[in-house]
Amino acid sequence: MKRPDYYDVLNVPRNASKDDIKNAYRKLALQYHPDRNKSPDAEEKFKEISEAYAVLSDDEKRIEYDQFGHAGIDSRYSWDDLFRGVDFGEIFRDIGFGFGGFESIFDRFFGSGQRYRVSRGADLRYDTSITLEEAYKGIRREIEVPRTEICPTCGGTGARPGTKPKRCSRCNGTGQVQQVQEAGFARFVRIEPCSTCRGRGTIVEAPCGECKGAGRVRRTRKISVKIPPGIESGSYLRLAGEGEPGEVGEQAGDLYVVVHARPHELLLRDGDDLIYRAELGFPELALGTEVDVPTLEGMARVKIPPGTQPGTVFRLRGRGMPRPRGGKGDELVEVLIRIPTKLTNRQRELLKELSKESSEQ
Repeated sequence: MKRPDYYDVLNVPRNASKDDIKNAYRKLALQYHPDRNKSPDAEEKFKEISEAYAVLSDDEKRIEYDQFGHAGIDSRYSWDDLFRGVDFGEIFRDIGFGFGGFESIFDRFFGSGQRYRVSRGADLRYDTSITLEEAYKGIRREIEVPRTEICPTCGGTGARPGTKPKRCSRCNGTGQVQQVQEAGFARFVRIEPCSTCRGRGTIVEAPCGECKGAGRVRRTRKISVKIPPGIESGSYLRLAGEGEPGEVGEQAGDLYVVVHARPHELLLRDGDDLIYRAELGFPELALGTEVDVPTLEGMARVKIPPGTQPGTVFRLRGRGMPRPRGGKGDELVEVLIRIPTKLTNRQRELLKELSKESSEQ
């Protein structure tokens, strides 16, 4: 299922100001806060708009999202990083949830008393370029993707084989701690990852020799990617589970392969169609001729009738790019006139005679 666009979630345009985004979130938070709205989907909706606000209200996260979408955010920010530094307190006080609403809803987000963790691994992005011919036929390409993987020696625990991690005494194994802030009668609780165990809930006393206690190692993985015929430049392919690994037992992220088509020497792509511009001289246009036109399947001959005007377009049906649902686009041959910059004396005399006769007619 496609994730909704953050701008659509808050119902604001892409050029919305920070105040517009803040006001939109305030209005929606008042509508969907689970302490007020008892509908079954209110909590999920509130979580969705809060996630959108956390990204769009932060300049750095917003730039990342505008450029790369959800893949850019997921690859850089874990769930706790997404909300870190976002000031919800002012908004919650404005809409009347200063006495526990803020605490209760974010306890539901992270799970009060439960192990703090990211539910899945981060997504990765890989950019590759292909020729127009490769986009036409489709290819299978082997790419090398650097990523972190679960350490094969310790199985991701970070502990030396034969030993086990120790439960963190500060967070009691939950991986999270609560920071309480009081302002008058209002009490706000912020849940953060435990700094002692870095959110893992355990402490490694005897680190694994291969991963140095991290539970992860850096590897370059070779992956075969099938690029389908007709793919457009800027399109991406999603390879499920080929991103960063999640915590032990959790789902890995996805790999997004962004495909860029290099410009062709002779042909220009316009959606499913191809464009070729044929430059002909005045005599050829006036008298008519036949020209050989390059296509992605070889040369094709096009008949140019006498009196063809510059800008005329001839259509070669089925000589364009493959369509995802079958069939192909067309190749459009646009006729341009070529004006010589240097003339021989004989050519000059002939043109003068032609100009004189044309004037008399």
